[in-house]
Amino acid sequence: MPVDPIARRTAAEIIRLLDLRPHPEGGHFRETFRDPAQDLRGRPVSTLIYFLLEEAQLSRWHRVDATEVWHFYAGAPLELKISHTGHETSAYRLGPDLLAGERPQFVVPAHCWQSATSLGAWTLAGCSVAPGFEFLGFELAPPGWQPASAGKVPGGK
Repeated sequence: MPVDPIARRTAAEIIRLLDLRPHPEGGHFRETFRDPAQDLRGRPVSTLIYFLLEEAQLSRWHRVDATEVWHFYAGAPLELKISHTGHETSAYRLGPDLLAGERPQFVVPAHCWQSATSLGAWTLAGCSVAPGFEFLGFELAPPGWQPASAGKVPGGK
């Protein structure tokens, strides 16, 4: 079996090697692509980031106004929680073990609440967003909020 050289690295090494920065939702990221092509509103048609979560780090509940595709790259599997309504939640695992039900990618529809957690020391993922990610279309839930936790959905939707 081939040895995975990245598996021996620490989260701090990956953060340094990829020049990642803290993300407002938690974890570290770096935008690697912003499509020069634009839609009719002048928004890039797609964007792509690296995203790393360390052990016990949480990607806080948030939603984006565009479709987001998560891609697993390296490290431990990732648990991705999704809520279409802000009330009921479904959990999915991103990772390399297809026989264990993990998948290397997952599509989060626009406006769905989402949260992620690494299931080990660290997880390196990528997120593709179409149309392209804009912080104006990013909504971060209040600290401690979880679907159905208070009965009220942030943003009233």
